[in-house]
Amino acid sequence: MRVASDEIVVAVGPGLVADAGLLAEIADREFTRLGVNGTVVHARDAAHLFSSVRERDVAVVLPGPGEEVRSSIGQPLGPSVVVWVDIDRVDGATHIHGRGIAGLTWGIRHAVHRARHPAIQRITYGPSPEQWADLYFPTADPSGTADTASTIDTTGTVHTADTSTSDTIRAAIAAADGAVPVVALIHGGYWRSIWAADLMEELCEDLARRGFAVWNLEYRRPDRHGWAATTADIATGLATLTTLPTITGQGAATPVALDVDRIAVAGHSAGGQLALRAAADGSRMALAVSLAGVLDLVQGDRRKLSAGAVAAALGRTSAPAGPSATSAQPGDGGPSATSAQPGDEDPYAASSPLHRLPLGTPQLIVQGRDDDLDLVDFARRHAALARQAGDDVTYLEQPGDHFDVITPAAPIWQATVKAIADTLT
Repeated sequence: MRVASDEIVVAVGPGLVADAGLLAEIADREFTRLGVNGTVVHARDAAHLFSSVRERDVAVVLPGPGEEVRSSIGQPLGPSVVVWVDIDRVDGATHIHGRGIAGLTWGIRHAVHRARHPAIQRITYGPSPEQWADLYFPTADPSGTADTASTIDTTGTVHTADTSTSDTIRAAIAAADGAVPVVALIHGGYWRSIWAADLMEELCEDLARRGFAVWNLEYRRPDRHGWAATTADIATGLATLTTLPTITGQGAATPVALDVDRIAVAGHSAGGQLALRAAADGSRMALAVSLAGVLDLVQGDRRKLSAGAVAAALGRTSAPAGPSATSAQPGDGGPSATSAQPGDEDPYAASSPLHRLPLGTPQLIVQGRDDDLDLVDFARRHAALARQAGDDVTYLEQPGDHFDVITPAAPIWQATVKAIADTLT
């Protein structure tokens, strides 16, 4: 679906505490970036909000505090796509929430993405509303010509993403009797539930355009459910992917067979830790990819990364400082690789990728040079120690910040996806 002019409305509920001018600036910036037109409506009351939403095909709703509007969260309102955004944190919420006023940015991006990709199949792997993955079918042009994707940044600059790797993917699919290689994506957010799988949607679109199938995995985060639930969900979500039958759906003219021998599992930030831990635990994959991953949990805890995010996620701090993992080989100071099994009492020993080496799976470690210097340190040390331990490791460091590694037009992502394609084909 191509979102047409004036089909998007941002409906602001009565009583929402936020500067109206700033909301308009955010919305206008995103409308321009995404190449759509839209309007912002500040509703006088619930009836005004509902009527404004019903007039459009796509709506982003900031409900505000009123119970009449809030009682409709998650209910059909008329448009084909409705995205709810709370700028405050809401306990138990499964919609976008807790990201502050910047949540509107993510809400608009998510709404446009869902409108443009109605064929996505959501597949559940457990009873929780957070246990699902979105499956994307490959959309590469079958003519064999390279296509491009353009995005417009906040300064109005157009960035063109080269998707010529689709030629390589098409050739590999033909050689595998039509079976499609898969990239499974695990989002980050420092293991906090305010961040969700929508963070990875631009990568999903980019990868599908290149000819990959994509598995965008959601999971229960430890701030609500505990660390064991998070790691179990990653394992179960990835295992579910490998057991899917040939898929038929709106996104494919013919049934699509997934090539479970050619799966890359790519995680961003905290998701990088989860991806490499899954590799260490034996999840089926041909390549484990860390995109600015938190690969040394011991030092991540001791350096209080993201205001103590590591200890908050794992439920405890690391062992008292002895010989530093900064200079240690795996097993020398900090958790021991020899005792790093999923059921171990020490979650750091089981969960820190650097302390699980060797992983026994080929790895692509990607790190933006302009990111948090602690993450640069973790990535470099992990790559070096993994090689020493006998793992097959490619280390890719280029200019870029924490989000450039998941931005389709960024050079560092362009290099990353080429490396993924080279490995899977």
